[in-house]
Amino acid sequence: MSEEHTNGHGTKHAGCEHGHDDTKLPRGFLVGASGALTGAGLVIEWFTPLSSYIATIAFALATIAGGLLVFPAAWKALLGKRLDMNVLMTVAVVGAWLIGEGEEAASVVFLFALSELLESWSAGRARRAIASLLELAPDTADVIQPDGSTKETPVAELKIGSEILVRSGSRVPVDGEVTKGSSAINQAPITGESVPVDKQPGDRVFAGTINGEGSLTVKVTKLANESTLARIIQLVGEAEEQKAPTQRFVDRFAAFYTPATFVVALLIALVPPLMFQQGWDVWTYRALVLLVIACPCALVIATPVSIVSGLTALARRGVLVKGGAYLEAIGKLRALAVDKTGTITQGRPQVVDIVPMDGNSEDEVLAKAASIDAHSEHPIAKAVVAEATKRGVRFMRADAYASKTGRGAEGTIEGHLYFVGNHRMAHELGACTPELESQLHEIEAKGLSLAIIGHRQHSDCKPSVVGIIAIGDTLRPETKEALQLLHESGLEKVVMLSGDNQRTAKAIAAQAGIDEAIGDLLPEDKVERVRELVKRYQYVGMIGDGVNDAPALAIASVGIAMGAIGSDTAIETADMALMKDDLRRVAEAIHLGRRTVRIIQFNVTFALVVKAVFLLLAFTGHASLWMAILADTGATLLVIMNALRLLKVRSDI
Repeated sequence: MSEEHTNGHGTKHAGCEHGHDDTKLPRGFLVGASGALTGAGLVIEWFTPLSSYIATIAFALATIAGGLLVFPAAWKALLGKRLDMNVLMTVAVVGAWLIGEGEEAASVVFLFALSELLESWSAGRARRAIASLLELAPDTADVIQPDGSTKETPVAELKIGSEILVRSGSRVPVDGEVTKGSSAINQAPITGESVPVDKQPGDRVFAGTINGEGSLTVKVTKLANESTLARIIQLVGEAEEQKAPTQRFVDRFAAFYTPATFVVALLIALVPPLMFQQGWDVWTYRALVLLVIACPCALVIATPVSIVSGLTALARRGVLVKGGAYLEAIGKLRALAVDKTGTITQGRPQVVDIVPMDGNSEDEVLAKAASIDAHSEHPIAKAVVAEATKRGVRFMRADAYASKTGRGAEGTIEGHLYFVGNHRMAHELGACTPELESQLHEIEAKGLSLAIIGHRQHSDCKPSVVGIIAIGDTLRPETKEALQLLHESGLEKVVMLSGDNQRTAKAIAAQAGIDEAIGDLLPEDKVERVRELVKRYQYVGMIGDGVNDAPALAIASVGIAMGAIGSDTAIETADMALMKDDLRRVAEAIHLGRRTVRIIQFNVTFALVVKAVFLLLAFTGHASLWMAILADTGATLLVIMNALRLLKVRSDI
């Protein structure tokens, strides 16, 4: 075993380096042969003591078979002037033969090679889970020709602007925009959402997603190697290269641990015989047992396998985490700062309530407001027009439209002059009444914006108020559930940071179930607030859009971008990216992060305890070589299997 272990994605971890690359024989065959010969030797030795030389030959062949997976790697380590686990095992095996313990040497080689084989198989499960992403998108696409026919073309040859046909039940080969047809697309492979999303002309589709019953014509908007799926695969690969804090500690530990083990073993072999006239065979054997027991495979493999499994489990659910350090940080979060617009709320103004006055109906109030607002591009005006259209309210564009900066607008409807404006405009036009003031106070207390619709004084007509339209940025449907899940995940504090006024921020926070709301913040103010949270809670997450909130995201322990499926910038900026606009995924990530941290802590502690117990047994002469390697193998496999449980975590979101 060496200080580097390749995890299958170009990453090397301190751990068990396999020497099987130096032989052309299949690894499984060598392990099987070593095991069979060891077993045969033990049977022969047990039943036919007189034929011990035959057993010795069997043990020697078993040692050679298993040793082909260990000895070459040990030689390479020595040439590189380093002492690693392969050297440790080689010394133990050679030493066992020198003191006449051939069966022990064969057992050590076989069990060690078997543990390496099983470890490789177990770690391969995580590798295959990542590699399965590569199989999501098809290799070819049906490109629509000028005559209307289709031509099967490799996706690598597709050009931006080309139109492709995505048939019913097939996977979308590249990112694009629907130009014809309608269908429901299963986006679970990318976003993790379980419900198919309806797609119409103008909607975006993503490589690797699955088309439903309809047939779609899609215009290519990204090349195959630039698709969202390709970016996810690249990010997951890069994430595994960034070591978690626990893993970095173990790597440093292993670098000093292995040489120290050789020194201690050498002292055990030499000091008792030389200074206390003890038997050379006894203490040499104990030194060899110590070398075998000291192999830290379980310790060094504990973190990387857990991290890979955790990253893969989240990637399957549409949550990208950019490395083990961030996955550990997510598992330790104590506080969370969230942006309001687009995170807690829908991010667009909507009509929340209509209060008719002076004998008018809701539709009459909405019709007059929409007649004037149809001239404006202001977000609130557009929300009013959208609500009128949604309700099927008929209205004509007002004549003589005039915008009043900072107040509202006015126009003529059927010969009468009407206005749509704020409290200030109504007051200036003499339209305020005690009843109006009472209604306005109630609406403003909820943190909502408002539009007063009134009749202006002209000719013989007196000023009056037709009604009030309350407008707000409504909560996302999943927000309340998400906040409940976040609190249940163990967060001590959830704070909303907003550029809106304090009253609006406080009202939205109360609706959502947020602990604290801070409004009237500029981007630099958000940075200061996040810095204060980090100082108080140490591990703090920040959720934003990945662009405007970039400074605050950088200050936080973990910066989280919402809805990154449509934004390459968001993916690049944040430490964790939610491919779907669903705050519940954050709670899920925290739960899995905490579970990953617990598994890492258990694995490291378990490995250290097993080592300590058997080192004590070795020193007192109560552990044999085969017991030592069996303990090491068992501990390693238990650690790996425990980490792989993370891959089986299911999501109900």
